[in-house]
Amino acid sequence: MEQKNYDDPAKSPIIQEIILSNRIGAIAVELAKRLKIDPSRALQLFYQSQTCEDLHNKSTGLYLYGDLYVADEFMREMENKQ
Repeated sequence: MEQKNYDDPAKSPIIQEIILSNRIGAIAVELAKRLKIDPSRALQLFYQSQTCEDLHNKSTGLYLYGDLYVADEFMREMENKQ
C-alpha cells in the first residue's frame, strides 16, 4: 500500500485501518458479553456478518456510529436471521 504524505496523519489509510481494527475488537468484546460466548467466537461471528461488511463500506456510513450502536446492529441482524 502506497503511503502518501497526509496533512492530518489520522487520515492515512494505514492509521484508519488500525483504528477500525481496534473498534472491531471492542465490538467483539461487547458481543461476547451480550451473547455469553468467547471473544474469539464473537469476533468470528462478527467478521462473517453483513454488519461487519457494512462497517467496512464507507458508503453505508456505519463507520460513523459508535461501537455499541454497531453491536446493536449486529444483534438485530442475528435476530432477523432466526
